[in-house]
Amino acid sequence: MFFDELALSDGVLDALWDMHFDVCTPVQEQTIPIILDGRDVISCAQTGTGKTAAYILPLLTNLEYDNHDEDKMNAIIMAPTRELAQQIDQQMQGFGFYVPFSSVAVYGGKDNDAWGNQTSGLQKGADVVIATPGRLLSLINIYNVDFSGVKYFILDEADRMLDMGFYDDIMSIYRRLPSSCQKIMFSATMPPDIRKMAKAIMHDPVEVQIAVARPPETIHQMAVDLYEPQKVQFIQRLLSNQVDSFKSTSGWKKVILFVGKKQRVKDLTIALRRMGLDARAMHSDLEQKERDEVMLDFRNGKVDVLVATDIIARGIDVDDIPLVINYDVPRDVEDYVHRIGRTARAENLGAAITLISKEDQRFFYKIEQFLKKNIERMAVPAELGETPTAYVCATRSGKGCSNGSRHSSRNRWARSGKSRAKFQKANRG
Repeated sequence: MFFDELALSDGVLDALWDMHFDVCTPVQEQTIPIILDGRDVISCAQTGTGKTAAYILPLLTNLEYDNHDEDKMNAIIMAPTRELAQQIDQQMQGFGFYVPFSSVAVYGGKDNDAWGNQTSGLQKGADVVIATPGRLLSLINIYNVDFSGVKYFILDEADRMLDMGFYDDIMSIYRRLPSSCQKIMFSATMPPDIRKMAKAIMHDPVEVQIAVARPPETIHQMAVDLYEPQKVQFIQRLLSNQVDSFKSTSGWKKVILFVGKKQRVKDLTIALRRMGLDARAMHSDLEQKERDEVMLDFRNGKVDVLVATDIIARGIDVDDIPLVINYDVPRDVEDYVHRIGRTARAENLGAAITLISKEDQRFFYKIEQFLKKNIERMAVPAELGETPTAYVCATRSGKGCSNGSRHSSRNRWARSGKSRAKFQKANRG
C-alpha cells in the first residue's frame, strides 16, 4: 500500500514525498488506519519495521486537522531511554516539516539549559511531549502541568519500559490524563505484564501483530566459541586486523561492541584502550552531555569502537556501521535482532559476530532455532590456544539437532569460505 492511499494530511504527505517515502511497511499499513479511526491499539512490532512512523504520521495528521487547544499539551509519547526520545523528536521534525506543531523532548540529565527548555515546554503546553517516564514524573511532581488537553497517550517500546521498572511511573502519569484520550502502545514482545497494562489503561483495543522479522541477508552473521578470558584477546586481534580469516582492507572503523552489563562496558573499554584501540563507552551512568559527545564523535568517525549496553540497541540511527560484535550472547532473540540490526542499514552490507562462552551456548542455541539455521563459526587464531567445542543444535530445517552434532570451529569455517569471501569482496569497496 502507498502512503497516499491512507487518509493522511497534505502536510504529512508532502513531507513523505520530499523524503522519498512511498510504500508503507506492514505495521504502518495495519496500524495507521486504526489510529486515524480513534481506536485504542496495541501493536507488536520490532525496531526496524517502521513503527515510529506508524504512530507519528497519524498523530501529525490529527494535529493538522483536528480541533485542539493550541495552548495545551495534546499528546504524550513515552520512551524508555533518552536516545530513543531524541530520535522520536527528530523524526517528528522531519515528518512534520509542513505541519504547524510544537514538541519538546523530556529526559534526564544535569544540563541546566535542557531542564529549562523541558519545564518551559511542559508549562506552556507544547503540542507533543516526548518523554522518559521517570523524568516526566519528576517534573510534574515539581511543577503545575496541565494535562486536560491530552488526546493521545503513546507508549513506544512498552516492554523495554517495563523491563526497566517503569510500570508504576507510567500508571501514575496515566491517572492524570483525561479518560477520553486515545491510548496507543507499541511493543517488540507481548509478555503478560504488557497485556496487564493494556487491560488496565485501554478500552477495547485493536491488536496488531507483526511477526518478529529475521535479520536481513545483507548481514553476514558469524559466531566464535571462546573461553571467557579469550574474548578480549580475540577482539583486540580482530579490530587490529590480525585475524587472517576476517579482515577489512581499510581497517575497522565505526564498530559497535555490545555488552550485557554496565560495569563490564567500563572495564572492557579501559582494556581495549590500553591495547591501543580507540574505544569509547556508552552506558546509563554517563550524563546526557557526555552521551551526546560520544555519539557525535562516533557518527563523525572520530571513535573506532563504541562499547555499549543495550541502551543504544534500539535508539541509534547510524547508517554506515560495518560491524557489530556481541561480547556476550543476548538472552532474548529480540535483543539479538535489535543489536545486529545496527549494521547493514540503508542498503549497505554488514557483519555481526557473536562471542559464545561455554556457559552461553544454550542461549545461542535458542537464537539459531529462531533463525532456523546454523550460524557460521569463525576460525580462532592459533595463538589463543584451545577453544570450546561448538555444539550446533539448530538446523536449517528448524527441526533441532541429533546426537553427536559437534563440529570444530575451524572445520565449519573452512566449509563456509564461500560466504566469507563474498562479504570480504563487498567490504573492499
